[in-house]
Amino acid sequence: MGGAQSTAGDAPGDRSGDSSADSPKGTPGAVKKAVSRRFPMLTRDTARPEGGGRAAGGDAPAPARQWPLIAVLSVTALGLLLTAFGLFRVGTILVGVALLGGAVLRWLLPDVGMLAVRSRFTDMITCAGLGLVIVLLAMMAQPDPWLKLPFLQDTLHFTVR
Repeated sequence: MGGAQSTAGDAPGDRSGDSSADSPKGTPGAVKKAVSRRFPMLTRDTARPEGGGRAAGGDAPAPARQWPLIAVLSVTALGLLLTAFGLFRVGTILVGVALLGGAVLRWLLPDVGMLAVRSRFTDMITCAGLGLVIVLLAMMAQPDPWLKLPFLQDTLHFTVR
């Protein structure tokens, strides 16, 4: 079949064979590179999430600039410490409350620093959902659950017994 054959070094969109592509810019034969509206095949950079700016000014020390994240991590660490020392229910509830607090901070503050990971809505739903699940599971933990849901006993009876 007639036609041009490409060599091993040629890429499908390569214009190295065009004589007009070899001419310097500003000359009449120069070809302008077409601007595409498609997303690039290879991402070279990522955009900062909405609200991902510093929580304090640039002149403030590093911990002060990231105080929302430090607050959430501190409450989580305290909850894990309490869990390690035998207060399982209180510690895990504190971990859940830390996540709920992170969701509230993400909702209320315009800039939360590194607490912002995704979009504001996604961060809030993820943190609030996980925090709520952790708190509910901690309250339903055996023995002597603080929260008893009657339909769970029926479900267990139906599936296991």
